[in-house]
Amino acid sequence: MQSAALPAVLESDANLVLASPTASGKTAIAEAAIAKTLSAGGTACFLAPMRALTNEKEREWARFEALGYTVEVVTGERDLDPARARRADVLVMTPEKADSATRKHDSRRYDFVTEVDTVVIDEVHLLDSDRRGSVLEVTIARFRRLCDPRIVALSATMQNVAEVADWLDAPESATFAFDDSYRPVPLEAGVETYTHGDNAFADKYRRLYRALDLVEPHLREDGQALVFVASRQDTVRAAEKTRDELAERDVPVGARGDYDFHTDAEALSDDTLRQSVLDGVGFHHAGLATEDKNLVEEWFRDGTLDVLFSTSTLAWGVNLPARCVVIRDTKLHDPLDGEVEMSPLDVLQMLGRAGRPEYDDVGYAWVVCDRSDERRYRRLLAEGRPIESRLADDLETHLNAEIALGTITSISGAMDWIGSTFFAVRAGDDRDVRATVVAAIEGLVEHGFVERDGDRLESTARGRLASKLYLRLQTAHRFARIATEDDPNDRDLLRAIATAEEFDSVSARSAESDAIEAVLGTGANAGEDLDAGARKVLAICEASLSGTIPAALKSDAWVIKQNALRLCNALAAFLDRFGTPERANRARRLEARLEHGISADAIGLTAVDGIGASRARKLAASEIASPWALQSASIESLEAAGLSAGVAERVHEQSQELPAIDIDWEGLPDRIAPGDQEIRELPIESVGGGAHAGIRVTANGREMTSDETYLGETTVPIALFGADTDAIEIEISVTFPREPLPTVRESRTVVVE
Repeated sequence: MQSAALPAVLESDANLVLASPTASGKTAIAEAAIAKTLSAGGTACFLAPMRALTNEKEREWARFEALGYTVEVVTGERDLDPARARRADVLVMTPEKADSATRKHDSRRYDFVTEVDTVVIDEVHLLDSDRRGSVLEVTIARFRRLCDPRIVALSATMQNVAEVADWLDAPESATFAFDDSYRPVPLEAGVETYTHGDNAFADKYRRLYRALDLVEPHLREDGQALVFVASRQDTVRAAEKTRDELAERDVPVGARGDYDFHTDAEALSDDTLRQSVLDGVGFHHAGLATEDKNLVEEWFRDGTLDVLFSTSTLAWGVNLPARCVVIRDTKLHDPLDGEVEMSPLDVLQMLGRAGRPEYDDVGYAWVVCDRSDERRYRRLLAEGRPIESRLADDLETHLNAEIALGTITSISGAMDWIGSTFFAVRAGDDRDVRATVVAAIEGLVEHGFVERDGDRLESTARGRLASKLYLRLQTAHRFARIATEDDPNDRDLLRAIATAEEFDSVSARSAESDAIEAVLGTGANAGEDLDAGARKVLAICEASLSGTIPAALKSDAWVIKQNALRLCNALAAFLDRFGTPERANRARRLEARLEHGISADAIGLTAVDGIGASRARKLAASEIASPWALQSASIESLEAAGLSAGVAERVHEQSQELPAIDIDWEGLPDRIAPGDQEIRELPIESVGGGAHAGIRVTANGREMTSDETYLGETTVPIALFGADTDAIEIEISVTFPREPLPTVRESRTVVVE
């Protein structure tokens, strides 16, 4: 395969599409394309199908660093260093991060994406993924408009190679489809069924025993088995049960008599894993420490481990074949999407791991499924599956992004854009494609994201903000509506987040219902009008405010909380743009509480760099509960509150960068005569750092004026009317819509006499 494909990689700059079986050497093709780009002084971008694999490639490609090139991973979980990304020779990204970055290509922070010379798409059949596929599709289309890089698209399971090549304008000389005869080890794949029961927990063990029946003969012949299960927790539970079951069946596995291996296993940080590997059974998932994963992979490669249970991560890029592969679980629980069927292309990807080059003459692979699914999986194994476009499912969202970017300015431009997508290649009929696009544009206009004047299209503020914040349009529409409603409280804002479309597929298990009710309580304000999934999200958010998430909710809490933080940030931006500073500030403070899990009184402390939940609690316990108190505190008092000397000094220095409001009341008279009218201008300034602020003035509780400005310094007009009252209480409040700082309020009384 490599001999046939490498000339097209190295001797041409044409786009290239290659489908070849797992373990046939596609990584070398990717690296050759990257090396060709680097040798010409260019920048390569590698799109990895999942975040875990970006870290894998970072370790693997240290050898590029040894040659004097820099490799930079850019993902949502890492803080971006734009200067490093700009200097990088190889960028490693997920499609989602590349989509977000290319949307912001005209910013100084993400301008590096316009300098990419080659994009390597690892596992291009991700195009067929329900929600991620459309993201990959529009990202590649956008890359091609921004900088027209060379595209190298690779896949292990791609039936319609010619259509993908057509989409990417890859010439016939750079389009390759290698069949199973190019597998280094032939594959025998089949389907095994089990009898489905009423208890999902018991069903897992029925499938496990079926999997072990398939694995056992190979273990007795010194072969190895890789078993894919649904979740991290399932890898651990299945490994524990398998140790007992193999011992009962008297299958000769394990290395308990090997003193050296006992010593090596002590290096594992996971206690359960340490005990398990001694019996020849390991587990692997993204939640393990990197060192533990590396050791497990090393031991499986060298044959020390006989059985390895894993989540899908190992199917995507980690070169860890086994004589036999079994997919025990074809349905997965996703924290955001509930129970989902495994993608057919994921199934083929996993089964392709069967067969160890140089060790096995044949690889064996099975899918274990319910009898009702048997025919579908047999057809998949016999016929494969073409890659479909998923763009139609999210067309409005992606059209909105392109219009907001200014890459589409007219309906005719929208037709040109859709013509550059894989969707147009798969749809075939131009009339259907045009009708789909026109309907999507009409929907954007109807909901206020786009304005249309004849053929011309222009994004609205709502549309631009939705694109910038990476929101689904229904969520953006709801956030815009909340911005104009009457003063939503914290629970109202949390409900808006919990009912966002991004969470529309979250499901609640029956075992979680008690924990949800314990957090939310009962009654009209407990979210009982929401569906079970939204109540679960609301409960996790509510519990996160105090940092005490019930154990029953913890398995999905991290993913839900991270998405809730992103949505809360977006909601604050909508409230800032379309609502009031007070509402935006409420959302900012709520976002900070979600992240840190501390009380509302102390949350303003987290606006200071270097103060998280632990330090904020220490300071609040010492009655330094506000950022203003922190500004005036001595370093000695911060040390007395429990901060180390170095931290106390840094925190004190950082606190001085926060705004410190000074209102000059000297121009306000102490008294005014009945019937008199006076207008005074009062100076307001920040004697600390600057900040965007909303300033509101009231007289006896009635608003006189409100304004937004950058402080700095400004003046506010005070109108005094000596009417039929004994006194006028003037209150000035300064609110920070973009920071989790408490509102500053000061008042003075003018006597009427």
